[in-house]
Amino acid sequence: MSSAAPLFEPFKLKSLELPNRIVMAPMTRGFSPNGVPTKDVVDYYARRAAADVGLIISEGTLVPRKGASDNANYPLFHTEPALAGWKKVIDAVHGEGGKMAPQIWHQGLLRKSGTGHYPDAPSDSPSGVTHKGKQIFEEPSESEVADMVAAYAQAAASARELGFDTVEIHGAHGYLIDEFFWDVMNKREDKYGGTLVERATFAGEVISEVKKAVGPDIPVILRFSQWKQQDYDAKLARTPQEFEAFLKVFVDAGVDILHASQRRFWEAEFPEDDGENGLNTAGWAKKLTGLPTITVGSVGLSGEFIGGMRGEGSKTRPLTDVIDRLEKGEFDLVAVGRALLQDPFWAQKVKEGRTDELEGYDAKAMATLY
Repeated sequence: MSSAAPLFEPFKLKSLELPNRIVMAPMTRGFSPNGVPTKDVVDYYARRAAADVGLIISEGTLVPRKGASDNANYPLFHTEPALAGWKKVIDAVHGEGGKMAPQIWHQGLLRKSGTGHYPDAPSDSPSGVTHKGKQIFEEPSESEVADMVAAYAQAAASARELGFDTVEIHGAHGYLIDEFFWDVMNKREDKYGGTLVERATFAGEVISEVKKAVGPDIPVILRFSQWKQQDYDAKLARTPQEFEAFLKVFVDAGVDILHASQRRFWEAEFPEDDGENGLNTAGWAKKLTGLPTITVGSVGLSGEFIGGMRGEGSKTRPLTDVIDRLEKGEFDLVAVGRALLQDPFWAQKVKEGRTDELEGYDAKAMATLY
């Protein structure tokens, strides 16, 4: 067996059976005109399913809220044409023996009014407050927030009907759900505001309704992050105790897998507790909840992914430490982003011990669907 053997152990949870621990991380692409995945999108995902990626998580797909997006080329996960396109995607992935989740997504106030599929639609947010504290529209009512929750559930129901294997809720990176977590943007005084635990109520309701929509056998994944696109230094939970109470909201709501997004997976989440080489975000999430977790953040590459979004390239980075941590049981699955964007055969090369053939990341890869 190769030194990468821990990456190629099977994983099973409820109805989800994976041949290995490698996950294709969700990566925004924007190649779906009018929100409809094309044949190129179908081939893009099927190519990786055929090359030893254990689980594919799609790029962010938009829930049925008209203010969910700032780009009309981002894929919808509603409307008949868009869902027909996603049916072609999942059928092609299954045809190659792969497994796949859609990532259901709402950009929140990172979407500016006047943009996206429905430019005239208002944007959604917890309080109508920007990350700089500016009030730009009225706080949504509780019934309006309930409609936002229902949009995630509707998208999840469509995923089940189309035959997806699991579903991921995007609750990270300063988008809508994460805006509810963040006291800078969530100024509500009802059940959706207050302490960090109380600000997690919205996400808890989303998880609960998504669970109802997909049924008991399909696992539900939540992606979350401490950092925000609006503020890389933001941190929701500053101690393990705060983190445990925060995560408990999701556990109680029935989440099955926690996808802990970091810009660099090797950075300790609470170094003041267990040192500079201590557990990362996924490691702490597993320790505190007992749930399976996914680690992510520059796996196989030296530079972090926000730099990649800005057009920066990255050199390769050895996989030794992520494999060692996986083997120790710190987390259960490893999500790979730009390395798989650059090279659809990345997982296959790792499996076959052809690590000398792994490529650095060239930001030009963002412009293609290879």
